[in-house]
Amino acid sequence: MGLNNDWMQRDISVLWHPCTQMKDHEHMPVIPIQRGEGIWLHDFEGNRYMDAVSSWWVNILGHANPYINERVKQQLDTLEHVILAGFSHPPVVELSERLVQMTPAPLTRCFYADNGSSCIEVALKMSFHYWLNTGKPQKKRFITLSNSYHGETLAALAVGDVALYKETYQPLLMDVITVPSPDCYYRENGVSWEEHSRQMFAHMEQALADNHEEVAAVIVEPLIQCAGGMRMYHPVYLKLLREACDRYGVHLIHDEIAVGFGRTGSLFACEQADIAPDFLCLSKALTAGYLPMAVCMTNDTIYQAFYDDYESMRAFLHSHSYTGNPLACAAALATLDLLERDNVIEANKALSAHMAKATAHFVDHPHVAEVRQTGMVLAIEMVKDKATKEAYPWQERRGIRVYQHALKNQAMLRPLGSVVYFMPPYVITPEQIDHLASVAWEGIQLATRD
Repeated sequence: MGLNNDWMQRDISVLWHPCTQMKDHEHMPVIPIQRGEGIWLHDFEGNRYMDAVSSWWVNILGHANPYINERVKQQLDTLEHVILAGFSHPPVVELSERLVQMTPAPLTRCFYADNGSSCIEVALKMSFHYWLNTGKPQKKRFITLSNSYHGETLAALAVGDVALYKETYQPLLMDVITVPSPDCYYRENGVSWEEHSRQMFAHMEQALADNHEEVAAVIVEPLIQCAGGMRMYHPVYLKLLREACDRYGVHLIHDEIAVGFGRTGSLFACEQADIAPDFLCLSKALTAGYLPMAVCMTNDTIYQAFYDDYESMRAFLHSHSYTGNPLACAAALATLDLLERDNVIEANKALSAHMAKATAHFVDHPHVAEVRQTGMVLAIEMVKDKATKEAYPWQERRGIRVYQHALKNQAMLRPLGSVVYFMPPYVITPEQIDHLASVAWEGIQLATRD
């Protein structure tokens, strides 16, 4: 029995892992990681795994990045944390200045939270509270897309629509208005992504026309519905949505927690539609996976609706203990430095093209319905029947078969149901992409054999 097994046994005697049926670990052992370096995760017995999913989409610049390490170490010797109510510190000021500079023009204010879900809670509460402060208390509902995902806390769960996560807790959740997603997987033959996304907007237009007087905001994941199987749509939908929200007097919340900071091919997904939301939620890659941190950005119109004498009781009395943590700010500042210094967005274009080339033949597989890509996200959808897109029964867990094959071949390809996807750190090389494609192909062959 080796060190891996020792750590695994200690783990399963005390831990309860996220998004996991713990009984699975009776036959799929937990893999203890000793260290990370670049795209690689190393266990205690000499095995290594290519982190093809950026450790839940957070690690964009590689593990143990020397530049980020140094920046965090320097901050640790100066200030580890301070309450952000009544106090401030240079890293949070500098980070906020840079975020305001790099996001679309109307976004001028940064409100910090601890993680993606809590950031969504901030945006939902702030939107409702804005309307309350401006004399429209009836605007307290939210419109969301089918198959969307915005986090696991109760309000974030309510505005999501992935049954796997939501169904159990439905009795605890607020009522929302759900409209069909512009998801281009379901477009008819010969219909372009843009045309399909335009057609699907009719549902949103109708929902806004019918309900705008009681709706505070529309919340969307721009371009990619990540936890919903990496389903994708065209930027034109966002442009139409921004115009409609303005017309109907409804806020627009962009959840860019998973897709911000270069993942979709532009620094922020909203840039591809040339729009700005009223609330921009950012987390995950914000600190390159180093520390939990999120920021909800908004505009001065919304900020001013809360700005008043204390006695008015219009302030946004929302807080997190670790709001604006200096160590997380230091990691975020280093991340922004590297995105700029290494011209990462431009470099990613070549990597994205290579991902497309390396997986182009997958579309010919008899059990692959679609290979889709937006920037540095590529998804391969396995199906039972290619002609009808009939899905495999979820109970068969086809994706897990690919995952298990990949682990034996130096890759971590954690699936979403029957969807195998690449969402790697931006430091991946073309040769490493080729390896992932080869392992994924072999895994899909094995997973669809019977």
